[in-house]
Amino acid sequence: MQFFDTHCHIQFLDYPLGPDKVLVEAAQDGVTRALIVGCTLQDSQAAVQFVKHRDNVWATIGLHPHEASVYVGDDHALQQFRELAAQSKVVAIGETGLDYYYENSPRDAQKQLLRFQLDLAVEHNLPLIFHIRDALEDFWQIFDEYKGLRGVVHSFSATEKELDQILKRGLYVGLNGIMTFTKRSEQLEAAKKVPLERILIETDAPFLTPVPFRGTICSPKHVRVTAEFLAALRGEKLETFAAATTQNARHLFIV
Repeated sequence: MQFFDTHCHIQFLDYPLGPDKVLVEAAQDGVTRALIVGCTLQDSQAAVQFVKHRDNVWATIGLHPHEASVYVGDDHALQQFRELAAQSKVVAIGETGLDYYYENSPRDAQKQLLRFQLDLAVEHNLPLIFHIRDALEDFWQIFDEYKGLRGVVHSFSATEKELDQILKRGLYVGLNGIMTFTKRSEQLEAAKKVPLERILIETDAPFLTPVPFRGTICSPKHVRVTAEFLAALRGEKLETFAAATTQNARHLFIV
């Protein structure tokens, strides 16, 4: 039985655990594959370097909406980022999107940076990893301007209404440790409704450590705990859930 952590940040310079050790520990728990996800130019570059000489890990490159004010207008940085898309083992663009909850960058800058990354994904025929928070209306308006986009809505924690919008557009749904500790029943009901062929599982390490490991640093091995919780929640066999979510990830990211 194998699991695929489709979203972790263990290449962060301040990640407090040894990344090779956590990959070994993950594999011992059946988590045999992982995506190393970028949020800035620097950690996207780090992700590309991280995966070069390691097996069963792949890089994604992204500029997070929080960082939009840093990169919009910086043509040199954007060109450096653009060049990463053609690097070996880069399998997606993201995480990218819109975040109006914190609004660390102006909305117009976030939209501009999102469009830049959508264009890059189209150019290289890559899927996307989307971070969307309190911004779905504006996000869909931009998303729907494009044809043929594919990807995943990372860290889904909304309701069936939002789920329907995601599924209607053929996107995958990324579920993580939030599901093990949320107090909102409507989030759990939505998680039950995601078709099995549309689920990806993720940790978002070092963030969002699942129960019963709250208070510790999240690592890729914790994706198994989330999978166990979700399989039980949905009334599915763990083996079936593991096989389907791994297949989904390999299909989307072509790995």
